[in-house]
Amino acid sequence: MIGTQFTIVAVGWEVYKITQSTAAVGMVGAWALVPTVVMGLYGGALADQHDRRKIALVATVVQWVSVIGLALQAYLGLNQVLVLYVLIAVHAGAGSVNAPARSAMLPRLVPAEHLAAANALRAITGTVAVLIGPMLAALTVTQLGYGPTYTIDAISFTAALYVTWRLPAMVPEKSDDAGPTVTGWRSVAQGLSFLATRKNIRMSLVTDMCAMVLAQPRVVFPAVGAIWIGGGETTAAMLVVFVAVGAATASVLSGPLAKVRRQGRAVVVSVWAWGAAVAGFGVVLLAVGRGERPTLVVWALVLSCVTLAMAGASDTVSMVFRNTIMQEASPDDLRGRLQGVFIVVVTGGPRIGDMFTGFNSWLFGEGWAVVIGGLACVLVLFLLNNRQRGLWHYDSRQPQP
Repeated sequence: MIGTQFTIVAVGWEVYKITQSTAAVGMVGAWALVPTVVMGLYGGALADQHDRRKIALVATVVQWVSVIGLALQAYLGLNQVLVLYVLIAVHAGAGSVNAPARSAMLPRLVPAEHLAAANALRAITGTVAVLIGPMLAALTVTQLGYGPTYTIDAISFTAALYVTWRLPAMVPEKSDDAGPTVTGWRSVAQGLSFLATRKNIRMSLVTDMCAMVLAQPRVVFPAVGAIWIGGGETTAAMLVVFVAVGAATASVLSGPLAKVRRQGRAVVVSVWAWGAAVAGFGVVLLAVGRGERPTLVVWALVLSCVTLAMAGASDTVSMVFRNTIMQEASPDDLRGRLQGVFIVVVTGGPRIGDMFTGFNSWLFGEGWAVVIGGLACVLVLFLLNNRQRGLWHYDSRQPQP
């Protein structure tokens, strides 16, 4: 995951070096989004039909080859943006096949009583990667160049290949809930049909959509540095870092989460806490006011970092239990497809949230947009939770999908 951060950072920088266009850098995400969504759904179906270890191996090989391609184009000095777009699209698509297979394997590798702890460990892995990966990538790009940076990621993939090779076979175990065996996109539809009838798993995904769509603050960070708190790009970067700091802190201190029985309740409360923290960040912005900031408003930056760290911690707790509920309450031969849907939600939700917050910022200003989003998250989830109480009463000792 740290190696992948190297590639994500380096591709964006290399595109900008070639084009001098922020819009061209933004297109990297657009090229990655479609294969992420399509292959996330289809990859989940594959993970429910074939040996998940083999799928993970093949997908890792494809990612490995795409990173080698990125390294080669850098060493050759091609300077072709389309080559970068195509290679990152392949990388993203293969990653979306890889992730459901790996997630679906976890309940077969870990006893049920340790599943929450295992998901917390995965959260630590992801958070640490996001914290240190971009910083190390920036160092290698500036000191060594793009080719060596991609090469480091390629080396990390050889380690992932070796570890995956050592895993046992993971053929899905047939269950009655999965229905008759079908293949291809009919298998995807079958997984979606199962999700439509399993209110607790569905509700866990809806809670995440509430958080990511209604209360996604990251799109305002550049404006916060420019015209609210001051400090420019440094402030915007600090806000991103403190979300990750909160997530890392919650991950490291997550030992007691393994003892929580009412995991659905923990998801709902965590998302409420996310919305409240985001709204608190908006209140800080309204308190400092909007205007040109040649000097940094230190107290506002400190309070903003604290509220965003709280939001990051809440998101991590929610993520741990959402993953655990989905893995515990799903039949083994449907876990891949449900993990594929989860990837689509996690990937697409924040992008829709960026548009929602951006539109509200245009209407009401950044401060009110963040306050409105945070409060909307709390209110909408309150109404949904009152309407569908199953997730609130979910018991990990008697998991019901």
